[in-house]
Formats: sequence, C-alpha cells, structure tokens
Amino acid sequence: MNSTLRPLPDKDRKTPVYQKLASVLVAVIATVYILFTLRETIIPLAFSILLAILLYPVCGWLEKHKVPRVGAILLSILTLFTVIVILGYVVSLQIGSFAEELPRITEKAEVILDQTLTMGERYLNISRTQQVSEGKKYLINALTEGRAFLLSTLVTTTGALSTFVLIPLYIFFFLLYRDFFRMFVHKAIKNVPNEDLNILLKKIYDVIQSYLSGLFLVILIVGVLNSIGLLLLGVPHAIFFGFLAGFLILIPYIGILIGSILPALLSIVTMDSPWYAVGVIGIMSFVQFLEGNFITPNIVGSKVSVNPLAAIVALFLGGQLWGLSGLILALPVTAILKVILDTIPSLEPYGFLLGEPVHELEAEKVESLKEDEETKEFKKKPYRRYRNKPRKRPEGTTPQIPPPPAI
Repeated sequence: MNSTLRPLPDKDRKTPVYQKLASVLVAVIATVYILFTLRETIIPLAFSILLAILLYPVCGWLEKHKVPRVGAILLSILTLFTVIVILGYVVSLQIGSFAEELPRITEKAEVILDQTLTMGERYLNISRTQQVSEGKKYLINALTEGRAFLLSTLVTTTGALSTFVLIPLYIFFFLLYRDFFRMFVHKAIKNVPNEDLNILLKKIYDVIQSYLSGLFLVILIVGVLNSIGLLLLGVPHAIFFGFLAGFLILIPYIGILIGSILPALLSIVTMDSPWYAVGVIGIMSFVQFLEGNFITPNIVGSKVSVNPLAAIVALFLGGQLWGLSGLILALPVTAILKVILDTIPSLEPYGFLLGEPVHELEAEKVESLKEDEETKEFKKKPYRRYRNKPRKRPEGTTPQIPPPPAI
C-alpha cells in the first residue's frame, strides 16, 4: 500500500504562489514564536511523549498478561523511575569518591602551574608576574563568556525543570488515552482516509521507538568501549568517565567530545606524562568514529536516516530555541518531521533533503523498480483478459449441440 496521504476528492481551487509563500512564512514564524514562548510547558510534554512511546511496549506486555491498563501504566512508570534513581545513586557514589581525591589533584595542579611558569620565564623571557597577570585576564574573559552561556542555558531550561515534576502525570495520561488521541487525529484530519493516517502514526511510532531503544543500547556499548580504553591507560574513575561520555551521546556529534575533556584534564593532573591526555582524547575520538559510522547506523537503522548536515543545523536551531533540552530533542524531532514530510506528496522533496543520501537513493531505486514491475504487469493484463475471454458468436446463430453418444 502506498504510504503517502491521499486526500479525499475535493474541488481544486488554485491559489497564487505568493499567497502560499506568505502563508507558509507566517505559519513558520508563529510556530517558532509559540515554541519559544511556551517552552516551559512544551519541553516537558515533548519528553513525556518520547518516554510514553518508550514505555508503551512494557505497558502493552503487562496488559496482555491480564494486568489492568491503569496498573500496567503505573508499573511501567515505576520501573522507569527506579532505573533513574539507581543510576543517580551510582553517579553520586562516583562523585563522592572523586571528591576525596581533590586535595591530591590540587597539589599536582599547583606543581604543573609552577613548572609552566618556570618554562615561560626560561624559554620565552616572560616574568612570572606578567604571566600571572595575562593568565588572569584570559581566565576572567573565559569565565565571563562561560557565565553568559550558562545563564542563557539556565534561563532556557530552568523554567522547564520546575514543570518536569509533571512528567510522570503526562506519561500516565498519554498511555491511558492513547486510543482517544488516535481518534482525535482521525476527526481532526477528515480529508485523509483513516487507513493512511494509521500508517503515518505507525511510522512515527516506529521511528521514535527504534531511536530510543537503539539509543540506550548505543550508550551501553559506547560506555563499555570508553571504560575499557580508559582502564588500559590507567585513568582514575575510568568506568564513571566512560559512561558519562556515553550518556552525552544524547547530544549528537559533540557530546562524546565534551565528555572526553574531564578525563583528559584529570589525566594531566594525576598522571606523570601529558601524553596520557592525548591518549584519552584519541581513544574517545576513535570510539566516536565507531559510534557515528558503524554502531549507531547498524543499531538504530535506516528508520532515523537524517543526514549529518541536517542534524547539525537542527542541533544549532534546537539549542537556540530550547537550550540543552533542544539539543537532546533535536534529532528525534527532525526524524519525526522527515516522516511527515515524506508522507505528504507536495512536501516529499523536503523530506528527501533531510534524509541520508545513501538510504534515500536506495529507496528511490526500490520505488523505481516497483513502478517498472507495476507497468509491466499492467501491460500484460489486457492480453490475459483477451486470452481468457470467451469469443462472441455471430448474431442469429445457435450453438451446436453435440449428438448424444450411441447406445
């Protein structure tokens, strides 16, 4: 069945091109304004939808085993937040053990600073006083810029954090009223057959489900690889930093690089040679290469086939719009948008533009082969109908009845 939305027959009314462009521009501006203004409400709703889709298989499995829907939903939410609490407890233990080493790290940092000042005084002929003053100036500038960035991020996300306590309630109602919301979509879009809408909703569900389930598996694999590499180098708290960089995959393309900064700085302070920091960055960069080119494409699959350029642009737009939450939501929202654009015939070229070139070209080849087979089959049908059709007899003639057999 063709997955494109087929509008029901209606009168075709032509609209001037400039009016269409103006209406599209106004709609885009209004959408962006609403998303930015109501971000404190929309961000928790977006996370709730993703988590509800993630918990739907668990809830469905419990319902199949004679658990009432309300009980199945509550058990699913309880399981999710139990996992989150356990992860938070493990992270707090690691941070506590890391804090115990702060005095030793501070002493080593002072030694490295003194050696750096001595080298600058010896090889660059710059006095220690001048080095310290210049260092303070650059440090103050860096802190000022970092403070502005952090403030903008906190302003964007802190307001939403206050409403994040409503996420369990949102998840409960999304799972409880899932059939009701499907009926609403059918009633709201009356000019499209229900079967086509169901196909579209199924595609969106498959995209989100494959992205979320695959993402957790990718985080596990990347965390293990990072931890093994850091353990081989002898970096302290290797497992903690390995899985921290793995969780930062939630920020695509740049998350794992951000996660490599902390263990690199720690290795500079605690290890005997600065080459350990180079090794940390090298190992994590190699893991990121494996993640981007082999692990994620093979696990998440082609259902979330968004090309890197579109993903990077979506990351910047999401960060400007919703801060850190926008960075996390950018890729799944872009994947959902691509599914919707691919389904609407007039917007299909824009969905093609967002897609991965390799997957899009393969899909085009499959579609062209399918069309060629349908064309060949259509050409064969008239001959088959003519061959199987009984011949007409001339008018006025009666069919000859064979004589009865002789007795």
